[in-house]
Amino acid sequence: MAQIYRVNDVNQKTIKGLKTLIIGYGSQGHAHALNLNDSGGQVAVGLHAASKSRAKAEAAGLKVMNVDDGVQWCDVMMFCTPDVPMKAIYELMVHPSLRPGQLILFAHGFNIHYGQIVPPADVDVAMIAPKGPGHRLRAEYVQGNGMPGLIAIHQDATGTAKEKALSYGWGIGCAKAGILETTFKEETETDLFGEQAVLCGGLSALIKAGFETLVEAGYQPEAAYFECLHETKLIVDLLYEGGLSWMRYSVSETAEWGDYVAGDRVIGPEAKKAMKELLAEIQDGSFAKKWIEESENGSPELIRRRAAEQECELERVGKELRALMPFVDDKNPPN
Repeated sequence: MAQIYRVNDVNQKTIKGLKTLIIGYGSQGHAHALNLNDSGGQVAVGLHAASKSRAKAEAAGLKVMNVDDGVQWCDVMMFCTPDVPMKAIYELMVHPSLRPGQLILFAHGFNIHYGQIVPPADVDVAMIAPKGPGHRLRAEYVQGNGMPGLIAIHQDATGTAKEKALSYGWGIGCAKAGILETTFKEETETDLFGEQAVLCGGLSALIKAGFETLVEAGYQPEAAYFECLHETKLIVDLLYEGGLSWMRYSVSETAEWGDYVAGDRVIGPEAKKAMKELLAEIQDGSFAKKWIEESENGSPELIRRRAAEQECELERVGKELRALMPFVDDKNPPN
């Protein structure tokens, strides 16, 4: 069994005695900064001079500094920025100001695991990764709860990397729910695989294929939308609450029987073969290489696919139907 750390396993005073810089103030960054500040930490937010997030952080009562100045000021820094720009931020604004004994934290292992960032040997390098979006991390903290998180130690120059990282995890609220010990390799590869094969890529493709199958067979698009997309919330909520067994207990016996006899026909050997191929590309670094190249070239394929997907029939029908449901807070991505 994996090691799981809880509140009683953490020295809460450690992080309170250290100056912490949160680099970035987006989904994760705002939650880390606010939670740690409310836990009694000495917190500043590191942003570039023209960042639109400066006003938001200052309005929340947080100290805001330029990243390079913040690195000189702090004992601990946490990267809460997107994966690809992080390398340039590190090389231009962080590395020149590093000093021995500082702790560099990451909320995702991508840049360390794939060698995009290689810190000097005299600093600590660790990961604290909450298992959920930043707004949920903040909401759980405000309600007195916690969100599970992961810890990994990549480099322990001082001998105190784990103590400091665990204390940071307590400060943002993860220790209340439990902090699971892992590695940068495991977190990075399982996270990317989950996104591609199940949570985003797999689920999106499954929903689209089901919708298109029904529409092509002559059924109304509205009926297809309800059955193949709208009702996924019911099933996902049940899975979240009690796993597969609770979901199967909660649905009708007809639905349970359909699960057993149809699931393997849809997601069969060919799908699992494709999943293994995806995992191999994640493990050998080829996915990371392609994604970095795409991003550094201005993301033309990402932008093209995003626009095309937003215009598909499934999305058009969904927008019309959500307008009829006042209990659904219809959300649209910015143009």
